[in-house]
Amino acid sequence: MKKFIPREKLYDLSSYDYDLPPENIAQFPADPRDSSRLLVWNVREDMTTSRHFRDITDYLRPGDLLVLNDTKVIPARLNGSRKNGGKCELFLLRNITADFLQWQALVRPARKIHTGDTLDICGHEVMITGASDDGVRQVAFPFSSRDEFMAFLEASGNVPLPPYIHGDNSLRESYQTVFARNEGSSAAPTASLHFTPELLEHIRTMGVKTGYVTLHVGLGTFRPVKSEDIREHSMHTEHCEVSPETAEMIRNCRASGGRVIASGTTSARTLEAFSDEAGEIHAGIKETGIYIYPGYKFRAVDGLITNFHLPKSSPIMLVSAFAADKSGASGHEEEILARLIEIYETAAGEGWRFFSFGDAMFIF
Repeated sequence: MKKFIPREKLYDLSSYDYDLPPENIAQFPADPRDSSRLLVWNVREDMTTSRHFRDITDYLRPGDLLVLNDTKVIPARLNGSRKNGGKCELFLLRNITADFLQWQALVRPARKIHTGDTLDICGHEVMITGASDDGVRQVAFPFSSRDEFMAFLEASGNVPLPPYIHGDNSLRESYQTVFARNEGSSAAPTASLHFTPELLEHIRTMGVKTGYVTLHVGLGTFRPVKSEDIREHSMHTEHCEVSPETAEMIRNCRASGGRVIASGTTSARTLEAFSDEAGEIHAGIKETGIYIYPGYKFRAVDGLITNFHLPKSSPIMLVSAFAADKSGASGHEEEILARLIEIYETAAGEGWRFFSFGDAMFIF
């Protein structure tokens, strides 16, 4: 039965829900990475095609620019104890000083950890220096340099797998893109987990260029939307960067008639955050809380590689907005949202794998 969402329900959170059997949630990545499935959706013609991710090369053209988020996931989960001996956990979200010694973090048990408290984290005294209304704490680590802190983190931290993945530190390398280089992310840019070095090299030999941006994934990306009217949701800010080199590559791509293909919602959000009204990308470094939902007009992105996202999440809202914009369905965004939910539920029924280690879509 064809899905139907009334226009007046476009901004209702419930409209972004769908049924997903637990067995569809991928617990491990495909091996090799590019053997995962790829659902290609030509939204202007409303045609879907089932392929494998390595077949992305059939949909890229010489002159296109593939933009990848080169953030590197850190071992962001730390276990320790409180003064009274009770257990605690820190989940690092975002560094707030250049030396990496002060962070915003989620703590457990939050109701028992307050500003001024000290925690024993793997033999080191960590101070709670601040708190915010949303449960986030500021924490300070007792190290003398970023290198010393990172060595501690590598030795003591755990991979920050999402709660729906029941793995452990053995998945640390799997939960990292093959081109990750800028440390600071609390979650992987999962659409890019499908790329292998060989596939990227093949793409380059086709005449498709690759450019890099950085968005350190934090609370803004994975905190659930709770507002019944999605327009009332606000994103937490995340650190992002576009280099002069990447900005120049985008300008050259546009000038030559190529397409800018964003790998992942984080890459798409970064490009849109750095674009002006004319679609010109300006290099820089900033904190962005850009929140994209249906009605948004994309200025910088022509194609989107993305995974299957959680129900009622901000990434699924971005995907719906992108599909509506590229379909030319201005004023009919609810029809594209209904079609997206229909595609998701059909994929679930056909056994496609969802979320971080799951299969991918290419939408253009």
